[in-house]
Amino acid sequence: MATTDLTAQTFEQTVLDNDIVLVDFWASWCGPCLRFAPVYDAASEKNEGVVFAKVDTEAEQALAAAVDITSIPTLMAFRDSILVFRQSGAMPPEAFQQLIDRVGSLDMDEVRAQVAAQKAAPPENAPTDATPRHTHTH
Repeated sequence: MATTDLTAQTFEQTVLDNDIVLVDFWASWCGPCLRFAPVYDAASEKNEGVVFAKVDTEAEQALAAAVDITSIPTLMAFRDSILVFRQSGAMPPEAFQQLIDRVGSLDMDEVRAQVAAQKAAPPENAPTDATPRHTHTH
């Protein structure tokens, strides 16, 4: 399967409509991006049922900003519409294939339980009952 170019208009629907979506954020001026491209393209030919998408961060600056891309290449992996992996930097072919295999074998019930637990937990800096509250009276 060939890679698919994503835009701000197609990103969310692609993630929602497919079981496994890998997204490579790249730019034509980025040396590591250009070296990773053949690895990514070769993996797309070997892994049926996985969507291999690419986002050109120069053409899609608003999308890159919306998902907080600060360095490229950045690889994201979604499974059942949940972001399960995010890493900046190119990967060698063996490590990339291991990642694809791990994403495919995730226990998604466990992942969903972890996501729910994270949403239920208060943010790290949120005040608790033990946190002194400052009141000002004049």
